Amino acid sequence: MSMACMAFGFATAQQILFGSGTVQKAGEQAAQLGRRALLVVGRSDGRAAVLTRPLTQAGVAWTIFNVAGEPDLAQVAKGADQARANGCDLVIGLGGGSALDAAKAIAALATNTDPVETYLEVISQARPLLQRPLPCIAIPTTAGTGSEVTRNAVLHCPRRRVKVSLRSPAMLPALALVDPQLTLGLPPSVTAATGADALTQLLEAFVSTRANPLTDALCRAGLPLAARALLRVFRNGSDLAARGDMSLASLFGGLALANAGLGAVHGIAGPLGGMISAPHGALCARLLPFVMAANVQALTRREPAAAALSRYAEAARLLTGSHRALPRDALAWLRHLMNALEIPFLSHWGLTPQALPELLAKARQASSMQANPIVLTDAELIALITDAMAG
Repeated sequence: MSMACMAFGFATAQQILFGSGTVQKAGEQAAQLGRRALLVVGRSDGRAAVLTRPLTQAGVAWTIFNVAGEPDLAQVAKGADQARANGCDLVIGLGGGSALDAAKAIAALATNTDPVETYLEVISQARPLLQRPLPCIAIPTTAGTGSEVTRNAVLHCPRRRVKVSLRSPAMLPALALVDPQLTLGLPPSVTAATGADALTQLLEAFVSTRANPLTDALCRAGLPLAARALLRVFRNGSDLAARGDMSLASLFGGLALANAGLGAVHGIAGPLGGMISAPHGALCARLLPFVMAANVQALTRREPAAAALSRYAEAARLLTGSHRALPRDALAWLRHLMNALEIPFLSHWGLTPQALPELLAKARQASSMQANPIVLTDAELIALITDAMAG
């Protein structure tokens, strides 16, 4: 079937504002959505200063809720309680993917008051939200997750040692405000991990079984942006032009994954992040070359006429800038990039061979795995994870 004739849908935040200095519009934008805001930030309140004054000047009262690390079920339940106790009618997330996911979850749980487990995928029945969430403004301070334009929140369930999603179309933010200047202070390791996550999301969405013409356009624009900017900004964090390119690539990746899905990298990295303590982006970065190699090899052996093989070849050209590049060239390019970004192997974070059966079982249940361009066998998955553990 022609791509022009295929049926597809596309959903995103109600409004997207992008550009250096756009954070200055946060107060006036918030005032259009509510009068009392729960401001969800990371461990430190310091970064919130960029918002508190504009909010006060716009007549929006605010109270701060801190998220320490990746959000877990107890944290977002506590945040929802604080939002209700303070009469909040708006939630603003400011930070990396963890703060933004927490904000989206809190906005949903503030109006949907059953235990959070009720609404979760994998470990529960994923019951739909019955009440519309509070409006949410998502303001990223990293360039990686694209969470500002996605409809889910990834939450850690410590009791089950797994990360799962709270998901609903109603969780798309009312406003995604993307200001590259907010990423200028990121240390190189965070720049590398989050940027590699953005690159991974673009590549996985491009070869996904659910790709469509709109997500393809975003990936074709985003892949070369990330390819030329990521190493630059890792080496020079004050390069605003490169920061802007990475913020745009991250936004495009979020838009694409929300509508096309992801693949085996995230299908493994999500559950793995519930088992060990490691930055999500670093896990994705280290897995990416090995997953791509396994996918290309499996497609070549079992489905040599698959469209995904031509997608990988096109991605190779987009990443390397060479019109003659083949998937093997992209693999070499990715391996070099991850080494240059100083991405550790998985064993660095404590993954051991003894944990692989549990990881495999959990990865099989992950929603991201369902859009991988080919079903990888247990042996293929174990082999690629083993390679990513120690190279």
